[in-house]
Amino acid sequence: MPETTNNVLQTKIDATSPRFEKNMRAMADLMVQIHAEEEKIREGGGAKAIDSQHNKKRLTARERIELLLDEDTTFRELGLYAAFGMYEEWGGAASGGVVTGLGRIHGRLFMLIVNDATVKAGAFFPMTSKKVIRAQNIAIENRIPTIYLVDSAGVFLPLQEDVFPDTDDFGRVFRNNAVMSAMGIPQIAAIMGMCVAGGGYLPVMCDHILMTEGSGLFLAGPALVQAAIGQKYTAEELGGAKMHAQIAGTIDYREESDEACIERIRSLVEKMGGRAANSPYSVTEEEEPELESEEIYGIVESDVSKPYDMHEVIARIVDGSKFDEYKAEYGKTLLCGYARIGGHAVGIVANQKTHVHHTDAHTGEKRVEFGGVIYTESADKAARFIMDCNQNLVPLVFLHDVNGFMVGRDAEWSGIIRAGAKMVNAVSNSVVPKISVIIGGSFGAGHYAMCGKAFDPRFVFAWPTARYAVMSGASAASTLVEIKIKQLERGGKKLSDEEKKELYDETKATYDRQTDPRYGAARLWIDAIIDPLDTRQALIDALEAVSLNPDVPKFNVGVLQT
Repeated sequence: MPETTNNVLQTKIDATSPRFEKNMRAMADLMVQIHAEEEKIREGGGAKAIDSQHNKKRLTARERIELLLDEDTTFRELGLYAAFGMYEEWGGAASGGVVTGLGRIHGRLFMLIVNDATVKAGAFFPMTSKKVIRAQNIAIENRIPTIYLVDSAGVFLPLQEDVFPDTDDFGRVFRNNAVMSAMGIPQIAAIMGMCVAGGGYLPVMCDHILMTEGSGLFLAGPALVQAAIGQKYTAEELGGAKMHAQIAGTIDYREESDEACIERIRSLVEKMGGRAANSPYSVTEEEEPELESEEIYGIVESDVSKPYDMHEVIARIVDGSKFDEYKAEYGKTLLCGYARIGGHAVGIVANQKTHVHHTDAHTGEKRVEFGGVIYTESADKAARFIMDCNQNLVPLVFLHDVNGFMVGRDAEWSGIIRAGAKMVNAVSNSVVPKISVIIGGSFGAGHYAMCGKAFDPRFVFAWPTARYAVMSGASAASTLVEIKIKQLERGGKKLSDEEKKELYDETKATYDRQTDPRYGAARLWIDAIIDPLDTRQALIDALEAVSLNPDVPKFNVGVLQT
């Protein structure tokens, strides 16, 4: 643990050491790979599809976003890796065919949900629906006003059974429109292309509806109408902007172009009434960390099995590098403490990756506790700290690098299951906002206790070094191969050492692919893979978003194992 001056963390890092430089190079190389993939994803359906969109006198999704947002502000994209490596038999669906994220318009924070018509005409794949719903859920939880730029052919019919019927499928989008409206969350929708079939309900359930010339809004297009009832009409007659403005009265504003439509949206936003600044959470002036954020690259080991001091990461994220550590000498494999990030008060729960010396309070026996493992004392401490944060209305930030809970006779005798249940209970019933950042491993029940996706974190970010599964690839491969070998031996087949190694390598490769953060991000278990250097700003953006919701339910943990 670094020495402290009052509550200011001091570093012990030697930025000139070969080990530090090796870590820096490894992380930099990893980020080069991630950035290259991101640029490819942002191309959507590719150059030909972009040209086609431009030939229709329409902007692409990302061009629309750039024009809509305030200049010199950053778009915090969420779900970029959605559907990554999926639907390859259909040519893929870059970013799920929809762009979502947080951005500022006239200084006000908005959730943007923007169809990308260069990807299969903006059709909804299964992950498209889930991505839109995730964005809406973030808006609901945090009371974020939302803007939809609609340009979609509707459900991708070959996969309709996985898009249409369930609670996290297409229909949930419109249900959420209605719920958000009832909650008073402002919603603006602009139809800037096709908006057909059930998808037509989305804009009509919003507060303001805009539509550009040449766009179409109808429950059934010309071909379907002719097939169903034998009538023949043009798309403009059925559902053009002029018809909806003059005859049906469906839309509020008819605009001649994408540019004019976006200008109108910005004008409407500029006149929106603001909510009272009544956030229950403490915010003060921002203070930059005392230590250089660039050094984060050299702190976390390129070999994930090697220890590092999580204090060093915290010191480069929090304001003034100030950290009031809670019970610093007890349960040392979990760090708990109070800090500020961008002026926002937070409680931090972080896995400590260094091995620590421990003396048993009952027997006096000394032992070494492994970094990244949650022991009984660690879980007890964290549960108490989480309850304290809820009592005092302090949002929680979880920094994951956890192998799981300790196992074995001594751990069981110490009551590890009871202590773990207490921590999980506190996390589950926590009413203050929770934000998770997966830095390294996030395995097994440790993932749950550290506020994994199932425990309603408002945002989940991951470094490219993250690993996300029941257990590590090596542990899983060893277990699965052992089972497979026994099955084969019962059938009378004995494997050679070479065959065993081949089976192990094949199994481990499959499992490693599934623990990669891109696999999780493709399935929206992770909201964004972030550059470690962006961790502080990502947390500031998230903390500002969660502060928009002033409602905090009563904190009650129910039956608590003590």
